[in-house]
Amino acid sequence: MIGIVDYGVGNLFSLKSSLNSLNVDCSITADKDKLASCDGIILPGVGAFEDAVNKLKNNGLDIFVKDFVKGGRKILGICLGMQLLFDKSFEYGEHKGLGLIPGDVIPLVNRIGKGYKIPHMGWNSLDIRKSDGILSKINNGDYVYYVHSYYAETDAKYITATSEYGKIDVTASVQSGNVYGTQFHPEKSGKVGLEILEQFVRMCKEQ
Repeated sequence: MIGIVDYGVGNLFSLKSSLNSLNVDCSITADKDKLASCDGIILPGVGAFEDAVNKLKNNGLDIFVKDFVKGGRKILGICLGMQLLFDKSFEYGEHKGLGLIPGDVIPLVNRIGKGYKIPHMGWNSLDIRKSDGILSKINNGDYVYYVHSYYAETDAKYITATSEYGKIDVTASVQSGNVYGTQFHPEKSGKVGLEILEQFVRMCKEQ
């Protein structure tokens, strides 16, 4: 069973639909007992960082997620869900994240150069830095779908793939031990995204 963490943000059902298409047994829930029984969990999300963090805290899910990871099981953060994995975000202020991966979430504005739209929305190719983990079945140059205005700045050792956007290489995916994240949306990235989700599920079951 894969648990999709329901902490009051959107984009849950498109993710569930993608997992269902892979015949993956999954559940959208905020029930910590149900999530605790899962092989792995996915932290999705669209929206504002501060609001998302507060919703996690209000449900006690911030502590649960940290304990789940400490227990050795795998988590995948998607888009805002990935950003929440880091130390802090500078989205409309400074806000503390879950601290599962060292680094900050910073704005694209003033970094990508002129002529590039924000939010960064659409298909971009992956420059794979580490071809294992959730990317083990993915080819360099495969395209994935983004919708975001902020990105993670972290040590290169945690970055598994990037995508070029303007003057910068956007952090596309990360890994620190059993913690995984994608800035792009696998559930909206066609066959490539489904392969990433399937690989995450496969690794959760093998652990």
